[in-house]
Amino acid sequence: MGWLILAVIGAGTYLYGLSTQATLLCLLSKPVPVLMLLGWLQDAPASPFRRWISIGLLFSLLGDILLAWPKDLFVFGLGAFLLAHLAYLKAYLVDCRRPAWLPLGLSLLAGGSLLSVMASSGLGDLLIPVSVYALAISAMLWRALARLGTCVPTRSAWLAAAGAVAFVVSDSLIGIDRFVHPFSAAPYLIILTYWLGQWGIGASVFSQSRR
Repeated sequence: MGWLILAVIGAGTYLYGLSTQATLLCLLSKPVPVLMLLGWLQDAPASPFRRWISIGLLFSLLGDILLAWPKDLFVFGLGAFLLAHLAYLKAYLVDCRRPAWLPLGLSLLAGGSLLSVMASSGLGDLLIPVSVYALAISAMLWRALARLGTCVPTRSAWLAAAGAVAFVVSDSLIGIDRFVHPFSAAPYLIILTYWLGQWGIGASVFSQSRR
C-alpha cells in the first residue's frame, strides 16, 4: 500500500506542475507513479508474468522521461513504449495462447482507427514508426483481451484487459491532440488514462496464478 500512496503523491505533484506549467517539476515527478508501480510489483510472487510486466514498466518509465524532456524526443519515447508493449505482449502469452478471433478483430479495428486518425493530417516521416507502434499496441490489446474467459484467473484477466484498453485510449488522445486537433484538457486526460492503464496492467500480476 505504501508504494501506491507514493504513486498517488507523485501523480498529484505532476498534475500540479502541469497546471502551473512548472517544467522542471513535471520532469522530476512524471516518472514517479510508474517507478512506484515497479516497486509495488516486487511484493507479488516471482513468476515469468511478473518479470515481463516489470520489464514493460521499465520501458514505460524510460518513455515517460523521454516524452517529458524539454526537447522533442517523441520518436525515442515512441520506441520505448513500443518495447513496453512487446514486453506486455510476452507476459500475456505466458498463460494464454488461444487465437481469440473476436479480440483480434476488435484490436485491429482499434489500432487501425488510431493510425487512420493520426494519418488523416499527414504523418510525414513519422508514418512508419507510428504504424509499427500501432501494430504493437494492437497486438498487446489482442493478447490482453484474449485472456478473458479462459483458465486465467478472472481478476487478472479483467485488470489486464481494462489496463490495455485505458492505454489505447490514452494513446488515441495523444494522436488526436498532437496530429489532429489540440485541446486544453488533453494533457490531463492523457496522463490519467495512462496511469490507470499502467495500474491495471500492474495489478493483474497479483491475481495471476503461478505457472
